[in-house]
Amino acid sequence: MSEPTGKYSITMPRDIAEAARARSGPSGLSAYVAAAVARQIERDNLNELIQVAEAEHGEITEEEIQALRDELHRARQQQTSGGADAA
Repeated sequence: MSEPTGKYSITMPRDIAEAARARSGPSGLSAYVAAAVARQIERDNLNELIQVAEAEHGEITEEEIQALRDELHRARQQQTSGGADAA
């Protein structure tokens, strides 16, 4: 591994642990849980950025969110259809 690791003991509901183990594949439960925690940290960081931006610029409206989703959808369609001149 490229990063130093540590061994930790965690407690979680048995059904969640069993589902995670079943899905972990060859990389194992530890890697699966580490990836899940890393994704949660990314989400937490993004939420903090959103809070800072909204404090400075005002709340993001549902209309703005939908407009950005529509733009993303159009960009993805252009990529999958081979549109090299997508803006």
